[in-house]
Amino acid sequence: MSFLEDFEKTLKDKCYQDDPPYCQSACPFFMDIKALEDKWKKGRFNAAYRVFQTASAFPGIVAEICDHPCEKACIRNQIDGPISLNRMEKATIDFARRKTPNNFNMPSRGKTVAVIGGGLSGLGCALRLSNNKYEVTLYEASDVLGGQGRTMMDPDAFDAEIKNQFQFEKTQFRTGERITSLKEIRDAYDAVYIATGEGGERFGLAPSDRGAFATEEDGVFMGGGILGRTPVEALADGIRAAVAMEKYLKTGLMNEPVPNTKTRIRMRMEDLEETTPVHPASGDRFTEEEAVAEIARCIRCSCDNCIKACDILRLKAKTPKRIHEEVYITIRPGTLSRDGTWATRLISTCNQCGLCKEVCPQHIDLGGFFADAMKAMHEKGAMPWAFHDFWLRDMEFSTGDTYVCRMPEGTEKCTYAFFTGCQLGASDPRYVTESYGWLRNHYPDTALWMTCCGAPAEWAGDVKLHEVYLEKIRKEWDMLGRPTVVFACPSCRKLFDKCLPEIPGVFLTELMAKAPDRIRDEKKEQKFHLFDACAGREHPELAESVRDLLRKEEIDYEEPEYGAKEARCCGYGGHIGIAAPNFTGVVQKERVAESELPYAAYCVNCREAFAGKGHEALHILDLLYDLNDENREMLTVSKKRDNRRAAKRAVLKEFWNEELPMEERIDLEINEELEKKMSMRQILNEDMEQVVEHLEKEQRGVLDPETGTITGHLKIGNMTYWAEYTKKPEGGFVLVNGYAHRMNLEGE
Repeated sequence: MSFLEDFEKTLKDKCYQDDPPYCQSACPFFMDIKALEDKWKKGRFNAAYRVFQTASAFPGIVAEICDHPCEKACIRNQIDGPISLNRMEKATIDFARRKTPNNFNMPSRGKTVAVIGGGLSGLGCALRLSNNKYEVTLYEASDVLGGQGRTMMDPDAFDAEIKNQFQFEKTQFRTGERITSLKEIRDAYDAVYIATGEGGERFGLAPSDRGAFATEEDGVFMGGGILGRTPVEALADGIRAAVAMEKYLKTGLMNEPVPNTKTRIRMRMEDLEETTPVHPASGDRFTEEEAVAEIARCIRCSCDNCIKACDILRLKAKTPKRIHEEVYITIRPGTLSRDGTWATRLISTCNQCGLCKEVCPQHIDLGGFFADAMKAMHEKGAMPWAFHDFWLRDMEFSTGDTYVCRMPEGTEKCTYAFFTGCQLGASDPRYVTESYGWLRNHYPDTALWMTCCGAPAEWAGDVKLHEVYLEKIRKEWDMLGRPTVVFACPSCRKLFDKCLPEIPGVFLTELMAKAPDRIRDEKKEQKFHLFDACAGREHPELAESVRDLLRKEEIDYEEPEYGAKEARCCGYGGHIGIAAPNFTGVVQKERVAESELPYAAYCVNCREAFAGKGHEALHILDLLYDLNDENREMLTVSKKRDNRRAAKRAVLKEFWNEELPMEERIDLEINEELEKKMSMRQILNEDMEQVVEHLEKEQRGVLDPETGTITGHLKIGNMTYWAEYTKKPEGGFVLVNGYAHRMNLEGE
């Protein structure tokens, strides 16, 4: 299961999910702007003050003298103007009612520290170490504290802020006392911070690469203006130096890492909406209402392209790292005190559409991770068979009962082979006959290849079964003369690209768009909303050819908001309809709401997903050949099977003049409402026919004398099916109810 570790490393090295927003990255204090924003939006200025105070030590000073690089970094600077964070800080000072620092009654740690320099850097270091109950003595050569920072604002306000923040600390301030040599104080203190300001005394020392703010001498640290910092940056140095010094005081080590405050996040500018900056009605300071209105413009910058785009991440409110954690503890249940089924359904909810990889700046493939997880779950026999059983049986049907692989008569080697996949004919037999007829007219040696690409096996994680189908496809392709395969299904092409790269392919719409002749004789007046297939995102030529074809055929359409390479899933792919039906319903509902126009799709699964939600949706072949039929709006699983049988009969009759005998089936009448109900549970009419036939043959049904219904069951494959039916006087049967479950009955 090395993929788990590999993906974990990929997330650690490449995922920007935890990187700070631009403003926080640019802030000298690395201020948690998101935490402040939470408080500001609710008008909680007292709580915001605590966040501000914790980060900056002297919020009343910082709000006045900071040149706010955060605003220069704000992404809104590129659109409509940055969030006025400096005014937000001033509003915090203005409207916070409690500015008294916390007073913790803690004993002294018994360690002494000397701070040389009473500017902002020295003051910040002294305050933080005093807060943590170290015995701090600050030496300042002049008679006042504050250095250059004191000259940048009202001195009385500056002094008041210093006094306020130090009011509960026992820090010794020795002003008017210049230190000329470290030797005179070094033995008296456990650690020293040199913060003598721009051009100040270094005592023969220099910064070293031992750690943050470290010098060559043990226990001596250096930072602030002496290293070229601005007053605000110097204050930030002092606060961070206190962390490095405390580590030394506890461990004797001077290897505190230099903090990395860079951000790697990437924002999609096209997703940002323009807003109007808020300006104070009077003066340069916000009212409370103005402050709350201004911070509402904040978009909480984060690297969340995948979360916004991917339905799983967005609707389930999970990050990629959270997904990895849940999948890990599912595949390796030893990490849990439970049975390791945490993310079983979640793993089957992804159809690996690839959108997460497309929008990620680092192209991290979460869908590929889900696919590997599925294989791991299948290998250890932990994936519920019910999630995939229906589609695996359906795949067997498509490659058996309705299979066709034929070349035109007299052809020994084909230029093209039309690969219909399993769903094209299932949606409408005419899709196959019309498309193949067009190909035969334009490319007479085109073969017909009606089978399944094996996707259900891949989606189930059954590697061995999938390879059986792939090998069968390879042999059939070789038998046809190794033609270029013509695809009508984007999912089939996607699978061929991944698993059968040696087989060349082209889309049906590409050939149709390039042909000189039109299919329609007249312009279609109705306008459609074009819905791009997510499975085709790796083939931009597919989306382009569809548009070329629509224009050539004079079919009017509007572009989707998320199209081509960023196409959203319709909710049909994979086996998510069984594993997570509620999730599928929400996704389909969201996609349907994207436009009031009828939808035009070039994936039959997309068309059916929208039609199933009651929204008018047509396949591109409907538009080209006027095939739309009201009775086809909602296809049941049984109807789709019957359509595949009909498609096979139709093509063999039309193109090879062969008649297939009709399959003999018992006369079982099923009303439309019941058929739809069974279809939602993946129960086929023929499943019920087998149950009834078995019960009648074995005389095992139980008769209800009051209703006249007969009830009984039959296990077919893994599933136990139940039928409740009556007999018609003239012969045949009427199904009253049908259902299925995964239980085994004793004695079967």
